[in-house]
Amino acid sequence: MKLVKASCLLFLFILASGQFSIADTDLHSDNIIVILDASGSMRDPFRADESKSKMDAAKTALKEVLAKVPDGTNIGLLVFGNNVQNEWVYPLGPKDTDRLMAAIDRPQPGGGTPLGKYMRVGANRLLEQREKQYNYGNYRLLIVTDGEAQDQEKVAQYTPEILNRQIRVDVIGVDMETNHNLAKDADSYRKADNPGELVAAVSQILAETGGTGTDIDGEDAFDDIKPLTDAIAKDLIKRITTPPSNNAIEITTTVRPTPTQQQTQTPQQQPQQPTNQRSGGNSGWIIIGLIVIIVGFILFRRIGK
Repeated sequence: MKLVKASCLLFLFILASGQFSIADTDLHSDNIIVILDASGSMRDPFRADESKSKMDAAKTALKEVLAKVPDGTNIGLLVFGNNVQNEWVYPLGPKDTDRLMAAIDRPQPGGGTPLGKYMRVGANRLLEQREKQYNYGNYRLLIVTDGEAQDQEKVAQYTPEILNRQIRVDVIGVDMETNHNLAKDADSYRKADNPGELVAAVSQILAETGGTGTDIDGEDAFDDIKPLTDAIAKDLIKRITTPPSNNAIEITTTVRPTPTQQQTQTPQQQPQQPTNQRSGGNSGWIIIGLIVIIVGFILFRRIGK
């Protein structure tokens, strides 16, 4: 146990002293990708406040809050809807306030809600960036949407893959009658039923930036490790030496067979007799093998005498 703890202490000391990382402040940049719903329903006003459309309120909230984000932060704005030529309205990169404000103003509502597809696109861009930063920094998807996804099966499939790769997912449901389906799976969920609540929700989420990454703060490492048991110390070493996966999330499609395909497949699923014949053949070889073993054992005993 002492050896395990000594190994932990040595490893954490190396991390704390900076000998294990590259001396580059860019490695510790926070990374935020906002996925903004620009579907047709976002042009509607709030039910409780008809002075602003949901899209206008979302733009105001994002501009107000993102303008205050530290300059060293990498920000990306990913928009789905049919009125944008490029889904990356603001590609993930260092914050340029003037360019960012202009980009937020650009999207106009129209189209559907392929949220699952864009969650995958945003997450893969963050994974690519994390690879470049050697797993340092913080990585977050902020989803601002007013409705359920039209590709719900993709949302259900991609969400656990994103979370398992240690990317934080925050969701704001804009003027929705019930909580979004992601409310039960996301790291955080907030309702925004009027423009003021939308500003507050974005502010609260982005105020947490900086505390969700994989960086290890060595300052208190020695105090934290003192009470560890042997098992916990081993687990800590494993976690420290095993970085989160940066493998891209692959596109998968679920092909549902047509009635014609089902009919043609049915006869192929019933070849029971050939299977039994092969099983019988295997049994025969087993019996022959046992006979050989028994005969060999008898001969060995006789020779021994």
